[in-house]
Parts: sequence; C-alpha cells; structure tokens
Amino acid sequence: MAATGLRLQLVTKEEILPGMPFVIYKNNLSEVETLFKKEISSSLGSKLGKQGIIAKADSLGSLEALLTLLAQEKIPVVRAGIGNINKTDIIRAKANLQINELDAVIVGFNVDIDEEAREIRGNTKIIMEDVVYKLIENIQEFRAKKAKEIEKKRLMGLTSLGKVTLLKQYVFRNTNPAIFGVKVDAGKITSGLNLIDDQNEKIGKIKNIQSEGKSVNEASEGMEVAISIPGINFERRLKDDNVKSLYSDISESQFKNFKKNKDLLTRAELSLLQELAQIKEKTKDGWGS
Repeated sequence: MAATGLRLQLVTKEEILPGMPFVIYKNNLSEVETLFKKEISSSLGSKLGKQGIIAKADSLGSLEALLTLLAQEKIPVVRAGIGNINKTDIIRAKANLQINELDAVIVGFNVDIDEEAREIRGNTKIIMEDVVYKLIENIQEFRAKKAKEIEKKRLMGLTSLGKVTLLKQYVFRNTNPAIFGVKVDAGKITSGLNLIDDQNEKIGKIKNIQSEGKSVNEASEGMEVAISIPGINFERRLKDDNVKSLYSDISESQFKNFKKNKDLLTRAELSLLQELAQIKEKTKDGWGS
C-alpha cells in the first residue's frame, strides 16, 4: 500500500531533530525518553570509540551513513551528533589536540557552525561538505597530510637539518660570544645546534637565536636572524670570503635516518642532505653510504 503523507503543525520545535523516531504520546514521557535514547544509542554507540574525530550531520540517517563510511575508511570517531557544530564540539576538538593531532578535527555533513562556536573556534580544523563522499575524501587528505607533518616533526626532533648563509654586514659582537646575522637557506636551525663549515670543520654551538629583537627557539627556511656562538672570534674564523655558509652537524646514523625518510623532506632539504654528504666525505670516504 502507498504511504500517506502527514502534515504536522508544531507549537514548539525545540529538541526535535531530523531522523528521530516518531511515536504517539499518551502521558508516557519517561517511556518515550527511554525509547528515543535506546534507538539513538543503538544507532550510534557501536560506531564510536574512546578516541577519534568529531562528526556532525543534519539528521540521524545522514549521521549513520557518515559513521558507516568513516568506519569503512578506518577513521575513528569519539563523538557524534545531529545538528550544527557547537561550542562543546570545539572544546572537545581542542582537547583532542593534546592526545592525537590526527583526531583534532570536526567533520560536518550538511551542517553549519553556531555563532558561539565561531567565536571560540580559533585554529580548530573543521571540514564541512554537503556531499558525503567529498567529505570523506577531504578528511582522508587532511589525515594523510597531518600524519606526514607529525612524522616529519618527530624526525626533525632527533636533530635539525639546516643551512645558513652568513650575513657578514651584520656583526653585532666579534667574540664572547660572537653575535652575527644569518639567513636560513634550507631546513631550520635551533638553539643548541652544532654548526660546521663546508670543510667539515666545527664552528661551535648556537647559544641563542634572535628574530626582530626577540629570542626564539628556532628559525626556519627564509628567515633572517641573529645567532650567538660562544668560543669563536668572528673576524678570525668567519670573516674570510671563502666561508659563506654554515651547516648543521649531523652524525652518519642521523644522515641515514633522514635518507630513509626522504619522502618527508622538502626539495631544499633533500639538496642540503646531498651537500652535507659531500662535505662529510672530505674527511671520511664513503660517509653515509
């Protein structure tokens, strides 16, 4: 038999969500609440984990479909709900950032962001789409890119890979410690990093880095900063025209680790890695092979 359409005129629509069960009410509020909670829990509960992203959709049916697709792609979900992305979702996503950066994201299917949530959003990653398959593609792309960033951060945490050009017109102190300007050509430099010249001779350890008059822990590609190095005399050691660049001093095992993870490195960092191998081979044949 064909279904019969039914039009309802509502006195109030608060707390009514698309896709919720529809029953006749006969002064049995607690029974209805139990029924609704059970139906929603059975639909969503089995698809949620202890960790994962946050998912929102415009209806219960849409949310179930979204969770099914996320599960098929092995993308865990810790919290799911119907309706616009709200303040609580933002707070939870920010908390996820402390646990796993891959999970610090909210995906929304056919929803918007509440005004209150917009105010506290900050840099919280939110991915929204009206086409569910496009949403899945976007979250996969985000997670792949973020995973690469996390792995590179771990790799670079072992030691920094960096090359700087000396800005010899900016020498602020000649010695005790020597303070002078440099430009980061590739990778990054950090406080405590040991530097060598292009002959593999040790220069010293960076004590401090200053950018625009403020101390910073690191400087990345393209930045011009001042660095201080104790134990050297700039005029005697670095003023010579033959000394133009300095390099991070890495061990052979660190070099091999970088080489093994070369897919995480930029073109400039890969070029620097080759340059470092050539420098190191000046004092040890077959270094890094």
